[in-house]
Amino acid sequence: MTEDNKPVVLGPSARNAWRVSGAEADLVRRPAPAMPARLQAEPKDCVIDLARTAMVVVDMQNDFCHPDGWLASIGVDVTPARAPIAPLARLLPALRSAKVPIVWLNWGNRPDRLNLSPALLHVYNPTGTGVGLGDRVPRTGAAVLEKDSWSAGIVDELAPLPADIRVDKCRMSGFWDTPLDSILRNLGVTTLLFGGVNADQCVLHTLADANFLGYDTLMVGDCTATTSPAFCWEATLYNVKQIFGFVVQSPTLLEALASAR
Repeated sequence: MTEDNKPVVLGPSARNAWRVSGAEADLVRRPAPAMPARLQAEPKDCVIDLARTAMVVVDMQNDFCHPDGWLASIGVDVTPARAPIAPLARLLPALRSAKVPIVWLNWGNRPDRLNLSPALLHVYNPTGTGVGLGDRVPRTGAAVLEKDSWSAGIVDELAPLPADIRVDKCRMSGFWDTPLDSILRNLGVTTLLFGGVNADQCVLHTLADANFLGYDTLMVGDCTATTSPAFCWEATLYNVKQIFGFVVQSPTLLEALASAR
């Protein structure tokens, strides 16, 4: 066999690859063996395939969660937004050990704000005189949620690993105007676990769009939070369980991951 006829794996991931040579293209994907995990969940227990699952962590960023960040600077109590940090810090290493991809879905404005509409800017600066997306926080001079800045960075307690996947968004849903869907499909993912903030805003809208796109969706309750009023949290839980999928807790996932290993 000549060098040109030696098969080479060609694809964006092991789960979505051809084997090609000068003489042939083998289009058969080699599926990963199933890794079933039984979970206690609401409204009913469920079984997921860890080999086709990814964890999406939404907006655990300094501007949302850090005492020196944007929300804190405008008087928001960020204590609830920090609540997911500890359970996520326990869960993510176990997911990585099971080869479950970790996707960090973070708000990131362009410095010129050309990826933001007036409607989006109005949400966070309704009078036009406040400190909204891309504006400078008076005390620190940091630009709010500017891509690649400290403001948009993930909190230190949850520092991503190099193998983790980062996706920037500039909408409530992480599927609009981003490569998130393409990345997940190239990874062969069908089931998504969600955590992060705010539950009733970016987490819920991304989870809902994932459901509309055909993904199985589970919210990890203790890894998710909101700085909104309590009724917003209750409505989010209701909608996830009633319409979009399931709510699980991280101890259940940790137990299932230990059993799978």
